[in-house]
Amino acid sequence: MAYTPPAAFTTRPTLEGRFGMSASTHWLATASAQSVLERGGNAFDAAAAGAFVLHVVEPHLNGPGGDMTGVFATADEPSHPQILMGQGPAPAGATIAHFRSEGLDMVPGAGALAAAVPGSVDAWLALLEEHGTWELAEVLAYAIDYAENGHPVLARVVGAIERVQELFTEYWPSSAQLWMPEGRIPEAGEIVVNRAYAEVLRRLIAAGDEEEGVGHYGESNTSVDADGRTARIRAARSAWKSGFVAEAIAEFVTTPHRHSTGGDHAGVITVADMAGFDAGFETPVTITFRGFEIAKIGPWGQGPALLQALRILEGFDDDRLDPSTEIGAHTILEALKLAMADRDAYYGDAEVDLDWLLSEDYAATRRALIAETASHEFRPGPDRNGTPPIFTPPLIAEGADRDELSKAGIGEPTVQKNGVNNGDTCHIDVVDRWGNIISATPSGGWLQSSPTIPALGFCLGTRLQMMWLDDTSPSALVPGRRPRTTLTPTLISKDGQPVIALGSPGGDQQEQWQLLMILRMLIGGYSPQQAIDAPALHTTALAGSFWPRTWVPAGAVVEDRLGEDVIDGLIARGHEVTWAGDWELGRLSCVTREPETGTLAAAANPRGAQGYAAGR
Repeated sequence: MAYTPPAAFTTRPTLEGRFGMSASTHWLATASAQSVLERGGNAFDAAAAGAFVLHVVEPHLNGPGGDMTGVFATADEPSHPQILMGQGPAPAGATIAHFRSEGLDMVPGAGALAAAVPGSVDAWLALLEEHGTWELAEVLAYAIDYAENGHPVLARVVGAIERVQELFTEYWPSSAQLWMPEGRIPEAGEIVVNRAYAEVLRRLIAAGDEEEGVGHYGESNTSVDADGRTARIRAARSAWKSGFVAEAIAEFVTTPHRHSTGGDHAGVITVADMAGFDAGFETPVTITFRGFEIAKIGPWGQGPALLQALRILEGFDDDRLDPSTEIGAHTILEALKLAMADRDAYYGDAEVDLDWLLSEDYAATRRALIAETASHEFRPGPDRNGTPPIFTPPLIAEGADRDELSKAGIGEPTVQKNGVNNGDTCHIDVVDRWGNIISATPSGGWLQSSPTIPALGFCLGTRLQMMWLDDTSPSALVPGRRPRTTLTPTLISKDGQPVIALGSPGGDQQEQWQLLMILRMLIGGYSPQQAIDAPALHTTALAGSFWPRTWVPAGAVVEDRLGEDVIDGLIARGHEVTWAGDWELGRLSCVTREPETGTLAAAANPRGAQGYAAGR
């Protein structure tokens, strides 16, 4: 029997309307996306405009030098969702042998040596090229304005800068110059600018204007032909990947600089690495759960772990799928441990037997392992031949820093003096009146990832820290392979029609927090805002994706609002519980669509008073 939400409490209403809806982790990105919808753009124009704004207003959570993944469906082909793949691979010079020769036994958590090829900007441009309607200049105008003329800086951005100020002033002077103007940390609410990035965006537009045989863009998308618009976007992509941006990156990283390990290293990205990457589109991995089709990225990311968890949980009665009860929270935590163990043992940009890992037979064997008490073991399952996995990740105890490292919370990542980032990012969802819908999670290139490239106004990401310096691992560091990203939004469909697009920042917690929302909405009958506001929890009994890749056997992090009775019950069952505070976990947002009536809805995370939804 399905459970029901507790007495209705939400911090804000679930927005409803029929015109268009936007939701993101920053109100300025939401407002920008909604403005595009109001001016006639579609969901893909709107999401791209909002995403470029996120580069500017949430620089501690993402940047142009980072990466992203998205999942979307078009109004023309609603039954064929697609993945927007913006995860760049390891550069040609990023070999295990090279890292070992640098005295490293793990990919650093900060510094340009840990950078994959930037994929975010090319992915958004690819989406605009294929499915957008607006001119690039119109889409980028919002981000250019905030970068050139300024925006009020978030308290969490200030906090991130404060925590790495010594790193900036002692070792990364170009970052200090950008983020500590006049040698001081900006105050929350102070107007900050990034004119170098504004100029980068202008030069991308200019590259399209200069394209031979392509007319200048008009004042609106209705005044230009589609072929000309597409050619201009392609020219911008070329300027990014093999022109002035790639050249500035390749030149800058050759200078050794301080990394999170305490040593100085040079990066290895070249113009050839940049030019060799093309963002694009892929077919998602899907399962059916309670009559709904759930679409995720492939096993080159952690997306299928959510699908595995749903497969395991589907065999339980509904009362065991309620995260707000002791038995439900326990069951969900144990299912997540099993799914994440398989992630750590099997996933990577390689051959992964998803047919087996997502099969009913395999799920049944995994479900049988869930006991009445918490497991303290790392338990990946055998392959279809009964053979244990070849690779087992090092299980590194967190020690004294456990409380700080286990909470990837409401806004900024956990940052240490050396630039270590324990994983958080930003998110955007958009649905339009025609039925186009997208959920996307941009990340990487945080201001504390590596030194700022002065000519560009941004730094490179550190996604390679999710790869192992062990060639037996399916996520081993190999040139040309994508790191096993944590970025993975979700699209849910019913009878071939998309109905929910959702996602969350949070590194290893992304799938876990999304799972809670899915269960509460699909089984518990929660409204989107109720599901987002409800108390969250997650396991830390996994090999962390972020340097130093720690784990806590039986670790469970919970919001205090889950209640003393439930939390004490988890402790009695053997979970090693960390109380995170009342409003600390989860940064979910979503948009929804009712195909029969055309009703649209949106909801966003209240934690940190930063995420907002808008629409009508």
